[in-house]
Amino acid sequence: MTVNGRQLCAAVPGRRSLAEFLREDLGLTGTHLGCEQGVCGACTVLLDGRSVPSCLVLAAQADGCTVSTVEGLADGDKLHPIQAAFWQEHGLQCGFCTPGFLMTVYEFLLSTHGPTEDEVRRALAGNVCRCTGYQNIIKAVMAADLMWER
Repeated sequence: MTVNGRQLCAAVPGRRSLAEFLREDLGLTGTHLGCEQGVCGACTVLLDGRSVPSCLVLAAQADGCTVSTVEGLADGDKLHPIQAAFWQEHGLQCGFCTPGFLMTVYEFLLSTHGPTEDEVRRALAGNVCRCTGYQNIIKAVMAADLMWER
């Protein structure tokens, strides 16, 4: 598989989830394990450009695929516009859910320009945050749309 632009080859146990592989084998700890049932969104990564709960995908299923994680968003020390918007608009609090939100927003904004607040709410429906109340997250998505030249 290719992870954040780096091609990898590894043998993995058949029951190892993609989230575990990313965290434990590759040290990409930005992918967080929350519910481990695919409903909280904390472990969201992009698999061939589509957001997936990496806790429910087996690492072996990603054979030959491209995986994008939150670690692949920034360009060195320069934050991706989505990351910058979350920081600027205070769209995070404890930060546990943030990587999943960032990856979900990345996929959403690639296909949606000038979203309405309702569209943003629907796009984020699979991500749970227990700290922020979502208002600043929505503001961050709207700001990211304006900041990101795709």
